[in-house]
Amino acid sequence: MGILSKKITVLAGDGIGPEVCREAIKVLDAVAERFGHEFDYDYQLMGACAIDATGSPLPDATLQACFQADAVLLGAIGDPKYDNDPAAPVRPEQGLLRLRKSLGLFANIRPVTAYDVLLPHSPLRPERIQGTDMLIFRELTGGIYFGAKGRTADGSAYDHCTYSREEIERIARLAFQAAETRRRRLTLVDKANVLETSRLWREVVQQLASEHPGVQVDYLFVDNAAMQVILNPKQFDVILTENMFGDIISDEASVIAGSLGLLPSASVGNTVALFEPIHGSYPQAAGRGIANPIATILSVALMLEHFGLLQEADTVKAAVQKALDHNVLTPELNPEAPYTTEQVGSYIAFQVAERLESPLYRENIEVGLSTII
Repeated sequence: MGILSKKITVLAGDGIGPEVCREAIKVLDAVAERFGHEFDYDYQLMGACAIDATGSPLPDATLQACFQADAVLLGAIGDPKYDNDPAAPVRPEQGLLRLRKSLGLFANIRPVTAYDVLLPHSPLRPERIQGTDMLIFRELTGGIYFGAKGRTADGSAYDHCTYSREEIERIARLAFQAAETRRRRLTLVDKANVLETSRLWREVVQQLASEHPGVQVDYLFVDNAAMQVILNPKQFDVILTENMFGDIISDEASVIAGSLGLLPSASVGNTVALFEPIHGSYPQAAGRGIANPIATILSVALMLEHFGLLQEADTVKAAVQKALDHNVLTPELNPEAPYTTEQVGSYIAFQVAERLESPLYRENIEVGLSTII
């Protein structure tokens, strides 16, 4: 693929969001330097910082900038002053839900990989998780999170879960396509023995399976799937599931990697796609230089794949692997000799640029990485 010019709206957000986004953009700049692309960044407010500045977690200007972008990079949102106040009329998470719905981001895609050098960091036994490489497709704009909800006069509460055939089919097609490029196995996670919506999911997937005869399709109830993710995660290739089940299963699977700071995600629809790490805003770490930027950097790799820049994406992933192999990691993964957020980002960016004349070479020296570049 030739030289590309892309506009990226950056929603750094709250807590550690600005710090990890800064390092991810450093890596994108290294990609541009090495391969000759152009990335134009448009910084906008979202989350608690947006509420403080404008009264809205997703200002109209931010949403408009996202519509005009080729992709959106999101850091993290959330602040304890809203988390600890259940009666708060406006919350950062409302902005994220509105953004997903407005952009039509119906599919969240989350890779989960067990890196050999980090197996000791997982709470699970290494022999259980070694070789794990799964891709989770979570439906993102339907189901119980977006259904009618409220309270009745007698004090009861309700949350309705609704799915249409179209909502299920569009994400299922993406999951089948992904399975065909991987190990050709797809697992639908549902609760079809109890829920009517799950029975519709199973019906649609069974129909689509006939169009993909090379893909083996398995069906697991969500409670069994939650157990299997811990007992034998290597059995999974592509997991497909609805919104709430996907929220739970994908977070459960995150412990396999040994750190939330390693896991990227992509949210895609028909137009603009959004890329973000799965970790939260981690406000206790903000400004301390201890946040792990790798999940955000790997989210950038997913963005490059979305742009069709496969060589560039592989280059970023190889640079991350080199950081892992050389233990250039932040404190939660390297407590004995930790590196800062900036040092990890600079090291990975230099590995991407791969030129001693790059300005990143000088930056690596300045942040104390001259001996391992």
